[in-house]
Amino acid sequence: MIEAARFHRLNEIDLAELLSIDRIETACQISSKKRLMEKIAALLLQGRPQLDRKTVLQTLIERERLGSTGIGHGVALPHGRINGLDAVIGAVAVLEKPLDYDSLDNEPIKLAFGLLVPAEANEHHLKILAHLARMFNDETLRKSIFTAQSSTEAFQVLTSWNSEIDGATRLSAD
Repeated sequence: MIEAARFHRLNEIDLAELLSIDRIETACQISSKKRLMEKIAALLLQGRPQLDRKTVLQTLIERERLGSTGIGHGVALPHGRINGLDAVIGAVAVLEKPLDYDSLDNEPIKLAFGLLVPAEANEHHLKILAHLARMFNDETLRKSIFTAQSSTEAFQVLTSWNSEIDGATRLSAD
């Protein structure tokens, strides 16, 4: 059990390395899935002048065409791989009103966590998506993000989540 816990810690993702406050927006007024993709692309481009807006947007839209990235519980994880990207970057849009998104649970979304990874980072990409899915399975975390009043507050909630502590609390409550 101790060995499994140590392995789990080694594979944790530090969201503070992927996110910045300027790539998080709360109370977004979004009217369609296309507008959401445009918002996520714009946020992902913050501080990344080397990225091409059209390429980022096209990457997100093409991935979404393969199947909805709405994972349920009001959360979507639009993501894609980009050639020439040197690091994983994330962006968050918290929506003012729920948006129909064709999610797995057929419920509208209230949060989109966009992710871009270097084209060759297949395994790391999957690890990050798995971490985010675990994280957003936590109802307390989701409620805190959905009601965040600022980008700074949302950043603090996202980067302080610890799956071992929060996950254990969640499991003991089940």
